[in-house]
Amino acid sequence: MTDVLRYTAFSATPEGGNPAGVVLDAQGLDDARQLAIAAEVGYSETAFLVPSDTEDTRTFGIRYFSPEAEVAFCGHATIATAVALAERIGPGDVLFESPAGPIPVSVTRDAEGTPLATLSSVAPHSAPPERADLDEALAALGWKEDELDPDIPPRVAFAGNNHLVLAAATRERLAALDYDFERLKSLMVRLDLTTLQLVWRESADVFHVRDPFPVGGVVEDAATGAAAAAFGGYARESGLVPEDARLTLHQGDDMGRPGVLTVELRPGDPRVHVSGTATRIA
Repeated sequence: MTDVLRYTAFSATPEGGNPAGVVLDAQGLDDARQLAIAAEVGYSETAFLVPSDTEDTRTFGIRYFSPEAEVAFCGHATIATAVALAERIGPGDVLFESPAGPIPVSVTRDAEGTPLATLSSVAPHSAPPERADLDEALAALGWKEDELDPDIPPRVAFAGNNHLVLAAATRERLAALDYDFERLKSLMVRLDLTTLQLVWRESADVFHVRDPFPVGGVVEDAATGAAAAAFGGYARESGLVPEDARLTLHQGDDMGRPGVLTVELRPGDPRVHVSGTATRIA
């Protein structure tokens, strides 16, 4: 029987953050079995680790499966897996070889022993969506264009996979999320989008975000590290934040599963660094 651990990422308590399945030894599991396990677990993603082909004992292959499909990169499952692994082999640096590319992760502990994992994304980039695609996304969401924040223009942002960033002009617009699941899923499949990163800017460096994830068979993701990385890259590229910035993203509040994601941008470093804690779910 495959040992599946359950952790929630970006929260210090099991009631918050985004749950992920973690399989620390996936040797011998084919694609169909991994997908079946992810469907059985029922979380937005389950991560599967295998030892590296190298002699480095802190390098691993990693794959991510939602209940319906494989995902090239998943931030919250990376954080959860790194913390689960650190509890067995000790904190420090590990390298996950993902389908999206190499993902270095560092795990430390604070004075109270709480683990903190920081992943470093692949190089991000972003581009404006096609007008017709933006119109279709807004229609699927039931949003009007005048409900968008004009200072944060729509973008398709990438940091391992693609996310359509749409900024709400008000917190109320972000909170009232009720979308056409199949219509949005169809658009996202066609555009190869993993989530929509819906954001509202509270202050210069604090944002509230929500992430519809119908392509994974999930109405909404509770804390999305991959989208946070993509948004951080877009925010820097667009001049929304400085080259040296530390952003706080609140996600999951509207779902009753509050989580906190920290996004760090470093001068001279093209990557985006996303940090958070994780805790075991009994």
